[in-house]
Amino acid sequence: MLSLFLPAGLLDYFDLVNHVSQETCFILFLEEKPSILQEYSHLHLHSKGFFPEVEDFPIRGKAVYLRVRRRRWEDPETGQTYSRDWDLVTSGTRITAEFVSFLKVLHPQT
Repeated sequence: MLSLFLPAGLLDYFDLVNHVSQETCFILFLEEKPSILQEYSHLHLHSKGFFPEVEDFPIRGKAVYLRVRRRRWEDPETGQTYSRDWDLVTSGTRITAEFVSFLKVLHPQT
């Protein structure tokens, strides 16, 4: 049911970890799934936490907020950090280009 209100394909990459219902809005807490990216599977990466949360995503004029936490990965041998390339995701899945643009504006690749 939740997938009816979220951008297409979002739940393929994120888990709903909490929700809050307030008088004027709903807040959905989404966390990127802890799967290491296929293109980095040859590296020995470990989770390096999350990027700052995305806090705003209006749905049909209603006050609905998505608190999205995107994962960062680090190669401990080099110190290089990695994250999912949302351009690749949008070309190979159902994630909408509009939502990818939303994520990229708020959290450019580092």
